[in-house]
Amino acid sequence: MTNHATMHAISQDEYGTPDVLKETELPRPKPGLSEILVSVRASGLNPTDWKHRTGGMFLDRLPLVLGWDVSGVVEEVGYGVTLFKPGDEVFGMLPYPYGVGAHAEYVKGPARAFAHKPDSIDHVQAGALPLAALTAYQALVDTAQVQPGQRVLVHAAAGGVGHLAVQIAKSLGAYVIGTASEPKHEFLRSLGADEVIDYRSVDFRDVVGDVDVVLDTISGETRVRSLEVLRPGGVLVSLLPGTDPEESAKAEARGVRVETLLVEADQAGMKAVAELASSGALRAHVDGVFPLAEAAKAHAVGETGRVTGKLVLTVGS
Repeated sequence: MTNHATMHAISQDEYGTPDVLKETELPRPKPGLSEILVSVRASGLNPTDWKHRTGGMFLDRLPLVLGWDVSGVVEEVGYGVTLFKPGDEVFGMLPYPYGVGAHAEYVKGPARAFAHKPDSIDHVQAGALPLAALTAYQALVDTAQVQPGQRVLVHAAAGGVGHLAVQIAKSLGAYVIGTASEPKHEFLRSLGADEVIDYRSVDFRDVVGDVDVVLDTISGETRVRSLEVLRPGGVLVSLLPGTDPEESAKAEARGVRVETLLVEADQAGMKAVAELASSGALRAHVDGVFPLAEAAKAHAVGETGRVTGKLVLTVGS
């Protein structure tokens, strides 16, 4: 185990474009009550990272170290922790949004935000999973309670949350329909999608209906139009707030439920994700891997909107 008092981290002193991200040296954190200190090996990037980098989201403090996805090795445990010991390999999501700070050599967080990393996956794969997989799991399992045989529509199905949602929905026995640009259709079929719709050339309302669950990762007009394809009793789970002031009335008239989900740190969910990953039913597609020092470059790639799956930062050995 190391005994360094400082660590390298990617920090920003102002909001803005990717070039506000700088590698800097910060004090190494100490785990508090019920916390663990993790030596980070890999940390996924998510759209919320670049949204927070530019400002206007939940965090209004500077300087700021971004990152919620963590895969690494337990370095120290705080008082009261019984689940993990130094040397354990763990992965998890820091409490969203205020527990941010994974884009660093070390990070501390509540012990129960983590689960043991499956031996069958490496840190890059594990680092790609937590936030996106928990979002999909909490949407489909906890909120929508997807049942075998139900029809599930996933928007932006080749994205970070979307491609994991396709796999989780299939593991639940659902019939899965995904929207994506045509070049990504074969990828989605390889994940188990039963139908794929090219949103650029087709209005999904014209080709799909009688849907039990919609997972909306886009909002705006997509969210409003999705109400039209749900069967009575169906549910739309959105990851972004709605913009239509008459949405509630429209949903009530159609007999459907609308929920807006904000992902939460969740050990039970992480254990479920770990089990799915161990069985081979869930795997993150990693579209790019960058060393920690190239975080700005990774942000620039992510902001293009053309990433399939996830981007990951690697840290240390």
